[in-house]
Amino acid sequence: MADRWTIRGTEYVNCNCAWGCPCQFGSKTTYGHCEGVECGHIEEGNFNDTSLDGLNYAVLVYWPGEIAEGNGTLQVIIDERADPAQRQGLRKILHGESTAPGATHFFVYKSTVSTVLDTLYAPIELTINVEERTTSLKIPDLVESRGAPIIGRFSGQPRRIRIDLPDGFEFTIAEMGNGNTTARAGIELDLKDSYGQFNILHMNQDGVIR
Repeated sequence: MADRWTIRGTEYVNCNCAWGCPCQFGSKTTYGHCEGVECGHIEEGNFNDTSLDGLNYAVLVYWPGEIAEGNGTLQVIIDERADPAQRQGLRKILHGESTAPGATHFFVYKSTVSTVLDTLYAPIELTINVEERTTSLKIPDLVESRGAPIIGRFSGQPRRIRIDLPDGFEFTIAEMGNGNTTARAGIELDLKDSYGQFNILHMNQDGVIR
């Protein structure tokens, strides 16, 4: 594996599972299948000598059953501002290529899909605030998603809940929240008040940088 890369930035995930997501604990999905969107903003990054600073991306995924059972579908959407070298490098990262086997969630997810749809290039409006558990994602005519804090049923106030995975292949600590997503790309999503994840994403070809 000759390619070397690093990305550091913010990440937001909204899937169809209940808050907390059983998958994070090795349990089966809430509804027997998995579908969702992951998006990120790269504050600093590179693929070999190509800078990836400032770029946004989104990844749509769908599995008809449990993720480990495979037969999933994946589609990557990359910031249209990326030049050809940036597009190639970021596409490889998001498809789990140029990565040590099993080292990142990108690699693991790619290993469980049987259909990889064409990569799309589009304007991506994205803001992620990990501490406040808020996200706004807009990709015109393709994806719209919003993340927000979980509101306590009895207090009516935002609750702060985190998942700590010291050996996780995606993050070490993630803030939990509520997500809503509509997608009309190669994968269609209609997610309402389901699992929201907000975290710092810092990794390279060998996995999470801690």
